[in-house]
Amino acid sequence: MSTHVQKPGWFTVNVFNRIVAWMTRRGISVWGSRVLAVRGRKSGQWRTTPVNLLTLDGKQYLVAPRGHVQWTHNMRAAGGGELHLGKRVDTFTAAEVGDDDKTPVLRAYLKRWKAEVGVFFNGVGPESPDAELRRIAPDHPVFEITPAN
Repeated sequence: MSTHVQKPGWFTVNVFNRIVAWMTRRGISVWGSRVLAVRGRKSGQWRTTPVNLLTLDGKQYLVAPRGHVQWTHNMRAAGGGELHLGKRVDTFTAAEVGDDDKTPVLRAYLKRWKAEVGVFFNGVGPESPDAELRRIAPDHPVFEITPAN
């Protein structure tokens, strides 16, 4: 498994993510944003972070543009979590998508959010050949989520 991680900078942590999370907690989705809550794999405490929820062919996905970050490790351990939008809380289970099956999900994710996250995909974009998307697939965890409620 890849260990690829791109840590967020000060502006992202202290300004951008806080603004998106604040708006999402008040019920304003910014291009599909949700606040992901997942139990910490060591502490058992709820951990939250803003994410983009992708719907593709009737299925829902969470993609980690920055790589194998803390929420992805926690998701693997917990097997699910909650997505918050305002007062609405959707509980879900999660299954990690294999690298060979990520290409259409990564392409759709980049079509929708390239302006926001494209820098984390090393020059690969929504119009890139399948081989390029497959090459970067190990660096970007993808989870298919299934609503529990």
